[in-house]
Amino acid sequence: MVVWITGAEGQLGRSLRETAMAAREECLFTDKEVDLTDRGAVEAFLAEHPVEVIINCAAYTDVERAEAEEERAYAINATAVGYLAEAAKAHRALLIHISTDYVFMGGCCSMLTEQSQPNPINAYGRTKLAGEELIRQSGCNYMIWRTAWLYSPYGKNFVKTILRLSAEREELQVVDDQIGSPTYARDLAEALSVVVCERRFQEGIYHYTNLGECSWWEFACEICRLAGRDIKVRPCTSADYPSRVNRPKNAVLDKRKIQQRLGLAIPHWKESLKRCLDEL
Repeated sequence: MVVWITGAEGQLGRSLRETAMAAREECLFTDKEVDLTDRGAVEAFLAEHPVEVIINCAAYTDVERAEAEEERAYAINATAVGYLAEAAKAHRALLIHISTDYVFMGGCCSMLTEQSQPNPINAYGRTKLAGEELIRQSGCNYMIWRTAWLYSPYGKNFVKTILRLSAEREELQVVDDQIGSPTYARDLAEALSVVVCERRFQEGIYHYTNLGECSWWEFACEICRLAGRDIKVRPCTSADYPSRVNRPKNAVLDKRKIQQRLGLAIPHWKESLKRCLDEL
């Protein structure tokens, strides 16, 4: 099976290079060398490289900047996704698209299922939801995987930021009124690898994060504890850090569907955080 992985230089794309899938399947990794916002470039790539599965890890993920650059974010998170979906249908390929908890408003007291009504409250969420809708409208074979709070040894992420700041400062303040589930990119990559290598292809929308939930403050405290950083981490509210971006207050994704239908085992976020820190 030939698998095309887009966004290969991002956290998930780089993690996918390390999974068993890269050894068992013929994987084509691309990043900026294929402009996904150019329909012709997408078609040209698939004309030269017939693939059976496309894993779209490419995304505009700068949530703050997206408020000022929503048109650019839309081009990458929606228009490009539509081109991939059209191409997947034309070439009879399966499109596995990575989406986000930000398609939801959050704030509810229960976990969000795949049937929960999306209601994004920022530009990033709106553009990611638009990409999902273009996939569903295209008629292609697809799996949409929503994830959240992604971190890894690569690129910029919350874990690496806390490690850096805790080495520079004597005290940190971290918001305690936003609740979610951290996700180790390696775990998500391994789950995708299992599904592809074992052909567990069942169309639809799925939620995948690590198990458990916490606030950003709790997450930061656990990072510092595991890293042996003797630093005071104080909780604060989102109002203490004014931002142009409205963020979901409680967007814990329900993982039961992906566990039951695809038979995936999902580690707890604390276990996975320890593995990531050991690697770092």
